[in-house]
Amino acid sequence: MSEALIALPFGLVIGLIVGGVGGGGAILALPVLVYVLGEGVGPASTASLIVVAVAAAVGAGALAFRGHVCWRLALAFSAPAAVGSLLGALASTAVSPAALIVAFVPVMLVAALATWRRTTETHDDEKGECPALSGPRILLAGFSVGVLTGFFGVGGGFLIVPVLMLWLGVSFRRAVATSLVILTLTGLAALASHLGTGSGLNIPITAALAGSTAVGALAGTMLGRRLPERQLGRAFAVVVTALAVFLLVDVLVLGGPPGG
Repeated sequence: MSEALIALPFGLVIGLIVGGVGGGGAILALPVLVYVLGEGVGPASTASLIVVAVAAAVGAGALAFRGHVCWRLALAFSAPAAVGSLLGALASTAVSPAALIVAFVPVMLVAALATWRRTTETHDDEKGECPALSGPRILLAGFSVGVLTGFFGVGGGFLIVPVLMLWLGVSFRRAVATSLVILTLTGLAALASHLGTGSGLNIPITAALAGSTAVGALAGTMLGRRLPERQLGRAFAVVVTALAVFLLVDVLVLGGPPGG
């Protein structure tokens, strides 16, 4: 019960980020579950998928109501991403928890750099139209993000938004909204893969974190309309970089992760 209560404020913060910048929830939820709430890396990666899928669904619903989602792109992206997530989840069972964390660090740094670049190149009031679909580009992008989703147990939003913008030409606001729809679909697919491989789950902690994250995501979508996306994105990039450094030091110097 005490761990579930501790999870509530962390969930609110994670939800605010998911709703505000269109992703990044699992990249924060995984360290919180492991280092703050004492979960093993395996159960934590499964729980993080549930947390992000719930938050993304809430955020997507709020932004879809405003007409920001590129639905055809979201569905086309999600199909290869679901296949990639299955392969990634199967591959992750052959890797030790410490190796999984070390491999996660460069992904986090790339995400931070892409987020920083994204906020430099976009305008706060940009919405734009949904771009024409490009089959090969969507197939490659969706499959690649899906592999990372399944392998690391993350939602992938911290990569989806930069990919949608820099690779597929989607404007910032539409990229955030479309990313949340993709996160919901691919997160559910990756979750099924993780549960299918026998991953455990702490239901009380997961429920508390997911519930508070959903509330935070709803608030994040509202705040995201009022706060400058450039400052939000840059703050997120700094937080992700700091987390990456902490995880690397903990594994290589302090003998982490707990339960690994």
